[in-house]
Amino acid sequence: MTPSVSGFLLQKELDYLDGAISKPVTPMAAIVGGSKVSSKITVLEALIKKCDKVIIGGGMVFTFLKARGLETGSSLVEDDQLELAKKLEVIAKEKGIDFILPTDVIVADKFAADAATQTVSVSEIPEGWMGLDNGPESTKMIQDKLSDCKTVIWNGPMGVFEFEAFAKGTFDIADTLAELTGSGCTTIIGGGDSVAAVEKAGLAE
Repeated sequence: MTPSVSGFLLQKELDYLDGAISKPVTPMAAIVGGSKVSSKITVLEALIKKCDKVIIGGGMVFTFLKARGLETGSSLVEDDQLELAKKLEVIAKEKGIDFILPTDVIVADKFAADAATQTVSVSEIPEGWMGLDNGPESTKMIQDKLSDCKTVIWNGPMGVFEFEAFAKGTFDIADTLAELTGSGCTTIIGGGDSVAAVEKAGLAE
């Protein structure tokens, strides 16, 4: 069997990442999405130390919302991570970081491509409904928050982009990052789902 070793391309990527994160051009934002807080704890704790803005998306939003005392319907919530969610918000506040959660979400009556949907404020999620994407108000707010950023790290989608009805939040952020990259912002996209979303949106270049 031919031996396999890390090569110069991987070294170049590691150098690039290290430079972008350890000596970032600011303002620097992190967009952290995906389904679970538990799978992103290390990422969140590391980024809160480095970033000016942290934007939360995906299913983990609802753990943070519940930690704030809001009703989350049948949305995905990790009850064993509620105290951690509260702690992360406190740390962000103490460090003066803009910690951003959606203000509206698209909810569905079931986890399916053909589910009934409605857009609601995060304070008015109906019983039995689950949040599956950011709402339009949230997307616009996130776009505004990113507009002055010089470095953006994105790890994890905004919603269940595999279903067309819940893809807009993720694809709109991909569009925004493509525009920012074109105007000189350094954008780093990591995590299989985020990369898949950018490729599906036709924005990999």
